[in-house]
Amino acid sequence: MFDLEQDYARYHHNIYRFIYFLTFDETLAEDLMQETFIRAHNARQAFREQSNTLTWLRTIARNLVYDDMKRKKILQFITFKKHHQPVSVELTPEQLVDAKEDTQKLYEAIANLKFEYRAAIVLRKIEELSIKETAEVLGWNEAKVRNNTERGLKQLQKWMRGELDG
Repeated sequence: MFDLEQDYARYHHNIYRFIYFLTFDETLAEDLMQETFIRAHNARQAFREQSNTLTWLRTIARNLVYDDMKRKKILQFITFKKHHQPVSVELTPEQLVDAKEDTQKLYEAIANLKFEYRAAIVLRKIEELSIKETAEVLGWNEAKVRNNTERGLKQLQKWMRGELDG
C-alpha cells in the first residue's frame, strides 16, 4: 500500500531526476514531482501493487510531463538549462573542462530528442530500468521501447559527432 511519507522519503529523488531529464527544467521538475506524490496519495486506493511503487510513481510522473508538454504545445524541443552530473575530481584541469563540455553536449543532445526517444533513453540508460519496466512506465510494448531506445541512441550519436544540428 502506498504510504505518502515513507514513499516520498524513499522515492522523491528518483522521481525528480526522472522528470528533470524529461523536461530539463528544475522548477517544473520540482512542481511535477510534488504533483506526482499528491496524485499518488489521492489514487492510493486504486494502486493494486501489480507493479512496484517506483514504477507506479514514474508512470504518474510521465503522464504529468506529457500532459504539461501537450498543454504548452512543447512536443519535441525543450531547451537545456544546466547539468547536475558530478565529475570526478581526480581529473586534470584540462580533462575536467573536456568532461564538463562533453557532459553538457550530451545533455543538450538529450534535450533535443523527440519526447518518445528521450523518455526511453532516460528510463533505460540513465535510470537503468529493464525493457519490461520501461514498457510498463510508458504504457508501450517492449518492441516500442527497444525501437525508441535504439533510434534515440543513434540520433544521440549523430549529435555527439556533430552530424546533426540542435
